[in-house]
Amino acid sequence: MSLIDQLIDDGYLKSSVIIEAFREVKREDFVLDEFKDEAEGNYPLPIGYEQTISQPLTVAFMLELLQPKKGDKILDVGTGSGWTTALLASIVGEEGKVYGIEYIPELKEFGENNIKKYNHIEKNIVQMFCKDGTKGLKEKAPFDKILVSAMADKVPQALKDQLKIKGRLLIPVEDGVSLFIKKSDNTFDETRYPGFTFVPLVN
Repeated sequence: MSLIDQLIDDGYLKSSVIIEAFREVKREDFVLDEFKDEAEGNYPLPIGYEQTISQPLTVAFMLELLQPKKGDKILDVGTGSGWTTALLASIVGEEGKVYGIEYIPELKEFGENNIKKYNHIEKNIVQMFCKDGTKGLKEKAPFDKILVSAMADKVPQALKDQLKIKGRLLIPVEDGVSLFIKKSDNTFDETRYPGFTFVPLVN
């Protein structure tokens, strides 16, 4: 059974649009050459600079909570290998936009080159930035969805501010993942999902 079919069977992949993106955007295109044979493994893999490409189960779980859809404008913080950015770009399509932020210049370049394999940058669906993700991307805000793929000590206020009303922010905090749904300028519903570990958010 393929990894994707296993994630469907186990209930982590549910939405047809996310399943389709997982089938289209191959994880093997986002790992280092020496780990190509392990791309189907359901575990994180190193991509250099003490960073990893996340476990497929975790990515599936997070995208299902984020609920990306066609035409969304999404901020992807901590793009690393570029895999989640490309998955999101596949979902939002040419009517949408994904802005990726990576703090480490070499990884920003690595991720960008990986994403280019799918023409998402050429089609102007994805735009990449090398900067401090905790500050968000004020010039492109507000966003329908914000995904953070590294562990924060606390939720950056800038990310909350840059979210649209009814928007969804998904961020690893302490020992799990927190989903924030924006109800008004200053109020959020928060749901915690414990039991996940991530590399630290660099700022």
